[in-house]
Amino acid sequence: MRILLVEDEPTASRFIAKGLREARHAVDIASDGTGAAEQCQQNDYDAVILDVMLPGKDGLTVCRELRAAGSDVPVLMLTARDAVEARVEGLDAGADDYLTKPFDFRELLARVRALTRRDRRPLAPERFEVRHLAIDVAGQRVWTHGREVALTSREYALLEYLARHAGEVVGRAAIAEHVWDEHYDAFSNVVDVYVQRLRRKLDGPDEASLIRTRRGQGYQLI
Repeated sequence: MRILLVEDEPTASRFIAKGLREARHAVDIASDGTGAAEQCQQNDYDAVILDVMLPGKDGLTVCRELRAAGSDVPVLMLTARDAVEARVEGLDAGADDYLTKPFDFRELLARVRALTRRDRRPLAPERFEVRHLAIDVAGQRVWTHGREVALTSREYALLEYLARHAGEVVGRAAIAEHVWDEHYDAFSNVVDVYVQRLRRKLDGPDEASLIRTRRGQGYQLI
């Protein structure tokens, strides 16, 4: 998933972003409320992790503005305030969930997964199977013909995104929007390169590819 992390404390921001990327998410970072609002207008995020205490425009204001603009992106709010009133204020501002600092990073990941399950499109099932391919979504493991295949973080993220849209034709722009972060070069052929890498790892020499090219449209996991 592509996630926007809004956190003004550099150490916390680096720690959270590193953990999210290790969990194979694409992560954009904003350090203040104004920048977060601008990035949400420009990009389609699967989730936003939003700190309450931000310089300038605080997290509550950002969340209210997102909802007022019609955005239904899932928002997980982070705060050092543990009072019930603070949690109520965050939820009333439009946040979907609330996590108090300090927290165990495993809980943050679990809450992000729970938020996206409530979103417009459910995640892929715990185990996704098509022909000779099997994907363990929770464990982020992949098998072909019963043999486990080692994938890089980006290869796995691309394959899971295609699996979540199995049977649909997915354009390169949509893939880049959800699998890569803000540093993606729209003029590069990196999506095509990663699709070819997946094909080499997943398809047998005499088999039709699981990933079909739709010329001028994108790719389709069949």
